Amino acid sequence: MQLPPKVTDRAFARLAEIGASDQGQALRVAVEGGGCSGFQYEIKLDAPEEDDLVLEGQGQRVVVDSVSLPFLSNAVIDFTEELIGARFVIENPNATSSCGCGTSFSM
Repeated sequence: MQLPPKVTDRAFARLAEIGASDQGQALRVAVEGGGCSGFQYEIKLDAPEEDDLVLEGQGQRVVVDSVSLPFLSNAVIDFTEELIGARFVIENPNATSSCGCGTSFSM
């Protein structure tokens, strides 16, 4: 069964920190062909579109378009701060393999 992705409190808190909704923006998580493993994530601030799934929390929004949605079923969208930098990350149970860059995967 396909369930929508979950967004962690940390990810919503980071969006609040950068004032995304104040600018009418949401965090867009999309899946596109390419990358070293077959698919890659595109994560950016963007305005919500009509066919987007909107996930809301702490006054912030994360949006996923209808084409990307099946690839992100049950995934977790998180925000991490490490020595190499702070970034939004996706834990995707559908990915059978991924590469070191963390933005590319295969199913």
